[in-house]
Amino acid sequence: MELGFYILLSVRTPAGFDSYGQYFLGNDRNFADLLFDNFKGREPLSSDLLHIDLMETTDEIPVKIKSISCTLEELTCTIKLIVRGIFRQKNLTEFNGYGQATME
Repeated sequence: MELGFYILLSVRTPAGFDSYGQYFLGNDRNFADLLFDNFKGREPLSSDLLHIDLMETTDEIPVKIKSISCTLEELTCTIKLIVRGIFRQKNLTEFNGYGQATME
């Protein structure tokens, strides 16, 4: 069973919500939850225009885990958090091989 997590960005259109981007977060549920819990936004309302969803894929079947809506300004802050979190997850380790921490 293959498991993965990703962020799905959607915008309301006359035909309903249409996704326009996604960020793959990897297979670590804890990382995905912690990152999503830091996003700017609120519980979605039917009138909101921008949605951010935390999605889980198990054997290629997507399931929405959490969802928030946001303003354009909140989305900007959230995207910065996503990129920073993915960068840290992919590039930084606790120690750099010389006994010095690479991330505080």
